[in-house]
Amino acid sequence: MKNRNYTMVGISFAALLIGLISTPAWAAPAGKLVAWGYNEFGQTNVPSGDNFVAIAAGAGHSLALRSDGSLAAWGLNYGHQDLGSGNIFYGQAIVPAGNDFKAIAAGAFHSVALRTNGSLVGWGSNEILGNDPNPTGQATVPTGNDFVAIAAAAGGFHSLALKADGSLVAWGDNSEGQTNVPAGNDFVAIAAGDFHNVALKSDGSLVVWGNNDAGQLNVPPGNDFVVVVAGWGHSLALKSDGSMVGWGWNINGQATPRAGTNFVAVAAGWRHSLALKSDGSMVGWGWNYGLGPTAATFYGQAVPRAGTNFIAIAAGESFSVAIQVQLPVLTIAPIGNIVVLSWSTNHTGYTLEARTDLSPLSNWAPFPGTPTILANQFTVTNSVASGNKFFRLKR
Repeated sequence: MKNRNYTMVGISFAALLIGLISTPAWAAPAGKLVAWGYNEFGQTNVPSGDNFVAIAAGAGHSLALRSDGSLAAWGLNYGHQDLGSGNIFYGQAIVPAGNDFKAIAAGAFHSVALRTNGSLVGWGSNEILGNDPNPTGQATVPTGNDFVAIAAAAGGFHSLALKADGSLVAWGDNSEGQTNVPAGNDFVAIAAGDFHNVALKSDGSLVVWGNNDAGQLNVPPGNDFVVVVAGWGHSLALKSDGSMVGWGWNINGQATPRAGTNFVAVAAGWRHSLALKSDGSMVGWGWNYGLGPTAATFYGQAVPRAGTNFIAIAAGESFSVAIQVQLPVLTIAPIGNIVVLSWSTNHTGYTLEARTDLSPLSNWAPFPGTPTILANQFTVTNSVASGNKFFRLKR
């Protein structure tokens, strides 16, 4: 690996959809935040609530997107003492106001968010290192009437965006050629590592560029890829059959793919990785310990959380974040000849179905009525005269 005299590193984000979460609250599954691992800067002190739909993890801070389009952040807001800049306030965990965001990205000490109109917002550090007087502009996003983005990624000290026309644009530190984007307008997804990038093309192939001191650019062949993520010095990708590949820096096995064909999301951190299975469970592998003088301290950032109700994952430097959906609880309250069915807003990915009997089992149909929100509940009312006697929530 390229020799660097610091330990805090830039991490790209990963979620179920790389870079873009744009479905409305009624359609998008939402849940609560769960975090584990290194917590010196509050990385695992997640905000409360059960309406989160996307997450991004940086070196020491994290971002989350709510179903109403607003942002939340927590963790490190400063430089790091190993950089000689521990007293410099960057504000990478101070989110901009508004509820029109649809995608988020967290870099080493900066953040980027995408609005619904295709414009970008950047904040946090704008220098390659806290003690370097030369700005690189990683938080200075492109603007202009003709600039419309559909995805964003944040690396160590650079940023990357996918434009609506399928082309790429990058800005910030270019010491390893990481902002020299390839030409073309057939890109569909992007990921930014510390000093390298990965892009997915519409034909299912991968393109990589930037630093290659640990094989970051040794991209696997094929044109059946559907998801890409980038960590500090390694990358992971999912194929259309649900299998996984990995390449790059592998000192702790973080780039060694897990076996199986049931993966739907991957996340790459500093020296650990996570993957989400189709049943909502997760797996983790790689480095589980601390940094520098605390290298022998077990943090468990690669130890997966138990359960089968996770919908998104992200990996930071030595911590991990996930979104967990609570099991649905359907409340039925008959009022005269009217039946009222309600379920909480953290079950927004479910469809309400009804039927008149239980034989045959295939006769479920959508329950008539348009959901309304009252007292933080989705509620549907309908007359019992319709004959419905059985109800279920289906995702």
